[in-house]
Amino acid sequence: MPATDPQLVDRLIGTLRRFVQAERVVTAGPDYEAGRNIWNGAVSTRPGVIVRCADQADVQVALHASRMHDVPLTVRGGGHDWAGRALSEGGLTLDLSAMRRVTVDPVAEVAEVSGGATAADVVAAAQPFGLTAATGSAGSVGMVGLTLGGGYGPLSGRFGLALDNLLSADVVLADGSVVTTDAEREPDLFWALRGGGGNFGVVTSMRVRLHRVPTLLSGLVLFPWDQGETVLTALSDVLAESPDELTVQSGVLPGPDGKPAVFLSPTWSGDDTLAGERAVAQLDALGTPLVSQVGPTTTSDMLAGIDALFPSGRHVVIRSRSVPSLTPGVRDMLSLAGDTLTSPYSAVSVHSLHGAATRVPVPDTAFGNRDPHLMIESIALWDASDIRAAEHRAWADKLTCALVSDALPGGYPNLLGPDETSQIAHAYGPNTARLLEVKHRFDPDHVFKAIPLPDPS
Repeated sequence: MPATDPQLVDRLIGTLRRFVQAERVVTAGPDYEAGRNIWNGAVSTRPGVIVRCADQADVQVALHASRMHDVPLTVRGGGHDWAGRALSEGGLTLDLSAMRRVTVDPVAEVAEVSGGATAADVVAAAQPFGLTAATGSAGSVGMVGLTLGGGYGPLSGRFGLALDNLLSADVVLADGSVVTTDAEREPDLFWALRGGGGNFGVVTSMRVRLHRVPTLLSGLVLFPWDQGETVLTALSDVLAESPDELTVQSGVLPGPDGKPAVFLSPTWSGDDTLAGERAVAQLDALGTPLVSQVGPTTTSDMLAGIDALFPSGRHVVIRSRSVPSLTPGVRDMLSLAGDTLTSPYSAVSVHSLHGAATRVPVPDTAFGNRDPHLMIESIALWDASDIRAAEHRAWADKLTCALVSDALPGGYPNLLGPDETSQIAHAYGPNTARLLEVKHRFDPDHVFKAIPLPDPS
C-alpha cells in the first residue's frame, strides 16, 4: 500500500481536533504507543493518527473525517490479529480498546458487548450469573473481531462457533450512518457479519447469546514425544466420536523439559460431570501422561491459561490449514513440527469443529465450511531479541506446505495472512459470490479492510 500523504494526515488531524476531544486524538506519546502496540510485537506499523474512541459518535466523526481527507482507515479492537491489520502505516486507526463495557441480562441470557471488549471481559461479566459465552481459546482476543470472523473455541461443540451466538450488532457504515442489524433488520448485512469479519462497517456494540454451564471440566494432558504417534492415532477415533459436550484441542508444545510433547486440552461442558470425568479418563488412557491436570474450572481461568502461554509482545507468524481428520499425513506433519521446533515458545494447535457448529447449514451464515474438520494453527513465536527470526518463520512455512496434500480448499479467514491468496480464494466456499455482493452494497469504496476477502475478479 502506498504511503499516506503527510499533508492529508495533517489536515485530517486538524479536522479531528475540532470535533473530538483533543486528548483522544493522538500522534505521539504514551496513549499513541498504547494504541499502536498490539499482540504481535513484530508489527512495527506507525499510524499517522490514532483516535481513542470513547463512543459511537467518535467513530462516526473519525470515519467522516478520514473519508473527507482521503486517509486510509483501520479499526483496532483487541489488537490480536497476528497480521497487524488493526494498523496502517501513516493512516488513521480507530482504537476501540477503551470501549469495553459488557452488560449482562441474566434473565434473557444475553450480553451486550462494546466494540473493544475482549473475550475475557465478556466471560468475567457473565460469570457472576452462572453464565458463560462461546469464545475462542484466548481471553485477550477482541470479542467482536473473533465473532465476526468465526470463533473456534472450547465450547463450540455444544454451542457452535462464536459467530453462531451473535444475535444483533450496531454498525457504523461507510457513509457514517448507523444501523442495527439482526435476522429481521438488514438481514444481508447480518448474514455477512457472521463470518465475513469487519469488512462491512465498524461494529460498536453487539448482542451475544450466553449459556448456563453449571460445571466446566478442562485442563491439560501432556504426553512424551515418543508416544506421539500412538496417542495421535488413537485420538483420531476419539475426535470422530466425541459428543457435543466434549471439545478437544490438541497439538504440539514444548514440554516441561524443553523437549516437544503432544498436548490434549479437553473441555467438558455437559451437565453430567461423571460422564465428563469418564471422557477425560479415556484421553489419559491414550498413553502414559507426563502431566494430567484436568478438573473443575471457569471459562475465565481457562482463557487466562492460554494467555499466559502466548503473552503480548513476542514476535509471531501464524500459518493455518483445515483438514478433514488426523490422517497419516497430518500426523506426519505434527511429528515434523516437534522434531524441527526452532523456538521454545512455538506450538501447533489443532482445533476441532464438530457437534453444534457443524449443524448450521452453510448458506445460513457467511462462514464457508460446516463439515466436521480440524483447523491446524502453526504458531511460530519468539522473543524480540532472538536473531533467528528467519528460521522461526521458515518452520511455520514448512509445516503449512507439509499439509497441502491433506488440506481442504480455503482455510480459516481469521488467521489467513494477506498474501495467502490461494487459500483466501476458497475460504468462503459457496458463500463467496453472495459475500462479495454484500460487500459491494454496503462498502462499494472499500473503506473497510479487515480479514481477507477473495478478489472479486
